Amino acid sequence: MSLTLELDYQYTTSVEKLWAALTDSSKLAKWVANIHTGQGMENNFKPVVGHHFHFRTQATEYWDGIIKGEVLIVEEPHRLSYTWESGEKHTVTWTLQDLGNGQVNLHLEQTGISNPQALAGAKYGWSKWCDGLEKLLA
Repeated sequence: MSLTLELDYQYTTSVEKLWAALTDSSKLAKWVANIHTGQGMENNFKPVVGHHFHFRTQATEYWDGIIKGEVLIVEEPHRLSYTWESGEKHTVTWTLQDLGNGQVNLHLEQTGISNPQALAGAKYGWSKWCDGLEKLLA
C-alpha cells in the first residue's frame, strides 16, 4: 500500500520569490532544517532535471543524516518535482499558483509513503519546514 501526503500553504509573496525559496540552495538551507536542532541543512540542490542532490544534517544512531534526491521536473515558476530518499524513496512535487493580491498557494504532494507512521512523520516535518519558509518569505 502506498500513501500520499498532500498539503497546501498560502503565502503573501510573489510566485518568483517562492520559486527562488524552493530552488536556490542557499535559501533552502534557511528553511529546510534539522527538525530537532533547527540548524539549516547544507545542500547542493540545483533546479536542473537529472541533477542528483543531497541535504546533510547531524547523524543520529538511527540515521546517517543524509537525504538524497534527483530532480525530475522543472517547470519554472509553477512546478518542481524530485525524489526524496531518507530510508524510503518518495516523490515530492511542489505546485505554485498565483492567487492574486500578493497571495500564492503552494501545494505539496509526496507520494510513495509506505505506512501511516511515515505519513505522520512526513506531515510533521513538512509542516515545520513550511513554517520556516513563511518566516523566510516575510
